[in-house]
Amino acid sequence: MFFRSMLLVCPAACLLAQTPPVHPAPVQATPVPKPTVTVSTVPPPPPAVLPNVPPDKVIITVGDQKITAAQFEQIIATLPAQYQNAARGNGRRQFAENLSKILLLSEEGKRRKLDEAPSYQTQIHFQNANILAGITYDALGKDAKFTDAEVRKYYDDHLKEFEQIRARHILIRMKGSPLPVKPGEKDLTEEEALAKAQEIEKKLKGGASFEDLARSESDDSGSGANGGDLGFFHHNQMVPQFEEAAFKLKVGEISEPVKTQFGYHIIRLEAVKSFEDVRPDVEKKMRPEMAQKALSDMEKKAGVTFDPDFFGPAPAAAPAATVPPAVKPAASK
Repeated sequence: MFFRSMLLVCPAACLLAQTPPVHPAPVQATPVPKPTVTVSTVPPPPPAVLPNVPPDKVIITVGDQKITAAQFEQIIATLPAQYQNAARGNGRRQFAENLSKILLLSEEGKRRKLDEAPSYQTQIHFQNANILAGITYDALGKDAKFTDAEVRKYYDDHLKEFEQIRARHILIRMKGSPLPVKPGEKDLTEEEALAKAQEIEKKLKGGASFEDLARSESDDSGSGANGGDLGFFHHNQMVPQFEEAAFKLKVGEISEPVKTQFGYHIIRLEAVKSFEDVRPDVEKKMRPEMAQKALSDMEKKAGVTFDPDFFGPAPAAAPAATVPPAVKPAASK
């Protein structure tokens, strides 16, 4: 009973009003960017994990009120994502202290009968509706059922969002490239770089090992050490010229030299993820859209109206309905 009343009394945002998120120390970008990746990203830190204690263990006591480890985690789960790591990690103690203050103020409010005020009753009604609306919205997406044909059509209609390939490449640097020249190597002109790339292409198509040549010849030291392997990647992860050439190849096929600002690349396509490989990602993307459609249908059936004297006339072409920011994010995780 306490947990439910706790959620109603204090919106999630209040819990961390004085608890700033804990930011990881800045990470220095590598001085040599990957030759084909357009945006450098730093992997996010692993999510913080609370100490391993029995879920029913009481971890906070405020007078007669008690919070168990399970309830503490449930409260944290209602917070915006950017605050959750702090509440589970270095900010855990401060979060608990703020929580205890909220409980004390709540009890004092009851003693003063402030919970009987009409303004409080209105707010509590909205908080109940807000939390349940977010949970219901998530359930609409989670419970959505798809036919094979629907998932396949969505995949085909949004192919560039889901298509993934794995490729290897050998990069021959040329003058003007953002990559530094390897120690002891010549700064090749564009013509010299192209000629070298064409010679390597000839060797590869004659049966030479792509992996061995990537290790010995590629100016991309990162992938070169792995035989030129770039792993799987989506559209818009590589520079346009590289992406266009790579996604046109057939598995096992070797490209002609492809020019980018880094130099000339020779690419070999290793694998293409099938529809079944990415189907879980497709369905995950579909679920919020199905929830939105269900909500729109509910609005039509319910006959939602707005007083024109108060709100003004409806727009001539109303946009597709969306979940108000005050509703979904408050309870959605």
